[in-house]
Amino acid sequence: RGQQHKSSRCYIITPLSCLKETNLNSISSLHERHNRPLNRSFTFLYYYKANNPSISIMPGDTPNKGDDGEMKDVEMAPLKSDAPTAPSTPRTPGGSLAPTPQSKALTACAMYSFCSVSMVLTNKSLASSYNHLIEGDLNILLVVFQAITAVCCVELCKRMKWVEYPNFNMRTARLWAPVNILFCGMLFTGMASLQYNSVPMVTIFKNITNIVVTAGDFYFFGTKAEGLVILAFGVMLSGAVAAAWNDIEISGLGLFWMGMNCICTAGYILYMKFATKNVKLSKFGMVFYNNVLCTFFLLPACIFRGELTTFLSTPAIHTTDYALKNLFAGCVGFFLNFASLNCVAATGPTTYAIVGSLNKVPVAFLGYILFDNIITAETWFFISISMCGGFLYSYAKIQSSRKKSQTS
Repeated sequence: RGQQHKSSRCYIITPLSCLKETNLNSISSLHERHNRPLNRSFTFLYYYKANNPSISIMPGDTPNKGDDGEMKDVEMAPLKSDAPTAPSTPRTPGGSLAPTPQSKALTACAMYSFCSVSMVLTNKSLASSYNHLIEGDLNILLVVFQAITAVCCVELCKRMKWVEYPNFNMRTARLWAPVNILFCGMLFTGMASLQYNSVPMVTIFKNITNIVVTAGDFYFFGTKAEGLVILAFGVMLSGAVAAAWNDIEISGLGLFWMGMNCICTAGYILYMKFATKNVKLSKFGMVFYNNVLCTFFLLPACIFRGELTTFLSTPAIHTTDYALKNLFAGCVGFFLNFASLNCVAATGPTTYAIVGSLNKVPVAFLGYILFDNIITAETWFFISISMCGGFLYSYAKIQSSRKKSQTS
């Protein structure tokens, strides 16, 4: 048994004794016998004696004979071409095409946007239907109801063996707690900012928050923003300022609460990105901890604000309809939790913030159709500018992904 290297081909000389013991229908067995992987172009030369004419190389092959009747060396075609082949398309274990990163990101954004808009409309329906029956509001209590419902949903999925995540652990809860602390800060500073600022002013600062998130994304995670992305931010911010030009009112207290809301919102989004990368939990485990801790932090706030007392002392809202709407809102909140975490993990904090801002566009349209909300000329102008900024941001991201795919 000998080996001979000739240019880029490796010839393996196999004697007749080896052929008698080998299944001739399986070339791979010869590779295994000679410890040769199938990563080069091989040509097999089989030597035959004249007294073994019945042995053929492969079904349908006939050994060559010379003029003297002697069997000559038979060269089979290479098993693998030396020419480079195109990269194969990634596939799942089931054989279907595997989703690309771009399709994953698009799906994550669409899912987050759908759940976010659904949650806003559900809460608006609750507020418009029952707020006239109570003194004050139950905004924080509604969040607590939704968090408890989300915990029940994810625990039910675990009991049914549909999902898997570890039981409650204090160390994991401490790692996840900053997400909920910043969320609570975002919630309370947002309510305070609406109390001391007009809605157009709040909208302006929401767009400034997107710029802060992008700066934090670059500082903490090294994500660079393309020039078109910065231009998209500028377009959206200028549109918000132009729409609110006649309603701009600035007070020291209002500016303070808006600044705090900007910091809490950016911190919440950025730390959520850090947590999804570093806390070793499945997405459903993150949903579990997120809502358990949300209930732990917000329930005392409800009691302190008197919302729980208001709810218990108002029989007019102790109805099946109110309970079912809260249950539905809780289920939507469960999916919104999952969609938010998935969107941040698949795209990044900047895209997550932009999608959140653009959600105001379908909310405005659906609010006009479902709740007869009035859309002013300023609102129409802001919607148009926001859509232009959103399209510009999407175009920038598409161009960026194309450049990455070309260089990789």
